[in-house]
Amino acid sequence: MKFLVLFSTVLTALTSQTVTAAKHFQYTGVSESCAEFGQGNLPGTYNRDYTYPTDASLDFFIKGCSNLIRLPFAWERLQRTLEGELDAEEFSRIDGVVKYVTGRGQNLLLDPHNYNRYRGQLVTPDQLANFWTKLANRYKDNQKVMFGLMNEPHDQPTEDVFKTMQAAINAIRATTAKNLITVPGNAWTGAHSWTKNYYGTSNAEVMATIVDPANNFMFEMHQYLDSDFSGTHDTCQSASIGVESLVAATEWARKLGKKILLGEIGGGDNALCYAALENTMKYMMENSDVWAGYAWWAAGPWWGNYMFSVEPNADSSPKPQWTKFLQRYTQCSA
Repeated sequence: MKFLVLFSTVLTALTSQTVTAAKHFQYTGVSESCAEFGQGNLPGTYNRDYTYPTDASLDFFIKGCSNLIRLPFAWERLQRTLEGELDAEEFSRIDGVVKYVTGRGQNLLLDPHNYNRYRGQLVTPDQLANFWTKLANRYKDNQKVMFGLMNEPHDQPTEDVFKTMQAAINAIRATTAKNLITVPGNAWTGAHSWTKNYYGTSNAEVMATIVDPANNFMFEMHQYLDSDFSGTHDTCQSASIGVESLVAATEWARKLGKKILLGEIGGGDNALCYAALENTMKYMMENSDVWAGYAWWAAGPWWGNYMFSVEPNADSSPKPQWTKFLQRYTQCSA
């Protein structure tokens, strides 16, 4: 019961503020997750092991005033061998989504959803640089396309994550591409762990020395609100857990004069999680000199009844987290 009271209080306090919420966010959107499915069967069969978001799904979020679509995909499908050419058929599928989204004036964040690995093996700086050279050359003339270097590196020295990301940045800029780049850290790029060192040297220490010749990048962090920050539970630790998780990373980025995109966040359809999510968004708005926006995890046609899904139902009706929370934090809220 106390959670219901807390949620009601927080929601009432924030209602007037969320009317202008999106004025504080450059990017508000969702991850359209489905093209990275079927990791156990690579490259797999299209529309059996994996798929791409439908126009109807994209339209729901674009018309709902989301100006950012994050597109996870499997590197192994787009580049069938390391340092090989991009697969024409797979590229055409990605390109179809890119053109659909950016043709409607919105932003598309490319997301190789690979954890700094290729077929389960850690990649080298040269291998990621080769991949991004090829992809950047395809999209350097479309500034609505954003380059998310890699999803959630983990279980490797942070210094190696730095080397791989820096090599990718250098390779992208060598193509003359000026597109916005988002740079992850180690340890699943968690905001809550950014300044900690239980996984090795902290992201705060190592990633601070990232250099972008074009000076057009943000750090990408992810943050879930459950007991182990994994996003695998529909319950949240507390109403304040999101704020507590972001404070140290916010202070770190501000000292560097850098911005952060919250590339993944999600929470369950319950009062405590809504309170935690509201508080997190309020904190990000109050610190919008650092926080550029967010992408919710997740949308996508194959999620079914997944606890965080905001993919519209079969009858086109919206999911609870969209109506109760997210739609108040879109560009239409401005």
